[in-house]
Amino acid sequence: MPTSVDVVVVSYNTRVLTLAAIASLVDARPAALQRVFLVDNASTDGSVAAVRTTFPSVEVIALQKNVGFGAANNQAIRRATAPLVLLLNSDAVVPPGAIDGLVARLEATGAVAIGPRLVDERGHPEVSFGRMLSPIVEFVQRSRVRVSRRGGARARRYVDRLLARERDVDWVSGACLLMRRTAALDAGLFDERFFLYEEDVDLCAALRARGGRVVFTPAVTITHLGGRSGRPTDPTGATHYDRSHLAFYEKHLPGWAPWLRVWLRLRGRRIQ
Repeated sequence: MPTSVDVVVVSYNTRVLTLAAIASLVDARPAALQRVFLVDNASTDGSVAAVRTTFPSVEVIALQKNVGFGAANNQAIRRATAPLVLLLNSDAVVPPGAIDGLVARLEATGAVAIGPRLVDERGHPEVSFGRMLSPIVEFVQRSRVRVSRRGGARARRYVDRLLARERDVDWVSGACLLMRRTAALDAGLFDERFFLYEEDVDLCAALRARGGRVVFTPAVTITHLGGRSGRPTDPTGATHYDRSHLAFYEKHLPGWAPWLRVWLRLRGRRIQ
């Protein structure tokens, strides 16, 4: 029998997507699956009632306010009992065999965390891993995202080569992230100063700081319906991104943080 896994889905006003994500889990019937948690960030679209009615076996944690992505995941990780925890975005779709395949690769590599290949609804891949953030690394990562968006033959070949092999990486996307639960607890879980964005990079850094390996594997593919979005374009999302971005630099690259604050101000965005 594969090592058991508890799956955590965080939702915020994504009722239709959340129901589809959980339905894909149920339909896939992973042998490793122990429990599914839904942590709802005070949605007003009926998400909690819909999940409780449609999937009564799902353990729902209905929060009274929106505490952010990392803090919401922390609530379920602390309640989980399986040796492994899979964090799954509410806009993800899981095909049959994917969860068991991801568990198998985690065990085979001995990693503490692993992320799969992510594709959008058209099958276009997302560059969902990278090196520890720095100004240069961010420039390279954004260039990769732009290349992957173009969709031309040359761009597709470049992205396909980039995603072709299993490798150790500094971080993988929190959209689908499988971790050893005790390792996540020992690393302190998500730093809750990151309301949204950069929390996955920060947690992977904490896991690596304790000697753990973080692995990207192309052996498993998950559909991520939001996977083509790079930096958010709506005002609220952009504000969350900027705040988390600055918090990340203040924590990991304090010498660069003042320059980032100046850059944000030059672009008309002031972070309180």
